[in-house]
Amino acid sequence: MRLFRLLIGLLAVSAFAGDAALDTLLKGVEARYNKAKTLQVLFQEDYTPPGRPKRSESGTLVLRKPLKMRWDYDTPKGKLFISDGKYLWLYTPAENKAEKMKLKESDDMRAPLAFLLGNLDFSKEFRNLQSKPEGADIRITGDSKSENLPYSNVEFVVTPERRIKVVKVIGYDHSILEFHLDQEKADLPVDAKLFQFQVPKGAQLVEGAQ
Repeated sequence: MRLFRLLIGLLAVSAFAGDAALDTLLKGVEARYNKAKTLQVLFQEDYTPPGRPKRSESGTLVLRKPLKMRWDYDTPKGKLFISDGKYLWLYTPAENKAEKMKLKESDDMRAPLAFLLGNLDFSKEFRNLQSKPEGADIRITGDSKSENLPYSNVEFVVTPERRIKVVKVIGYDHSILEFHLDQEKADLPVDAKLFQFQVPKGAQLVEGAQ
């Protein structure tokens, strides 16, 4: 009985230590990104729809508080995705089409990256948070707290400097959207005009729920 109690006590201490280490890690990541006013990174975006081949795209992402994003694609050239804080705009030059939807009503799975320049709070956005070593890095996993969002799970790979270098978003339909982020630069001067979208001349405009 004494040995059993000792084992239970050791397990409890181990679990507490694990929770404390995870909490310290999460607070470190939150502190890094919550103090930044702007952020610029190079990205590679890999999207795998259910039962279909993976599609890869790449470019430059610029974020500005609050909730402003600009994705300039090099591949495919000319593709553009913008959040002006209220609306999302997607322009696809191959179709010469611009799509507009309210940010809060969007089912686009790029949305989790807006957390980086909102007020990043892992415990508020996710549940069942866990972490595991991955070489020198750590992979953080969590489940969505809301079924109204388009994704069920999110994974973040974090470097020892608390920089997020991979974000993996898993949809309820089992689709996978994975971002590899590189050459991060914080607090660069960013012109507000970057987040103002103008529909190109002759482009078709498709509007979502208003």
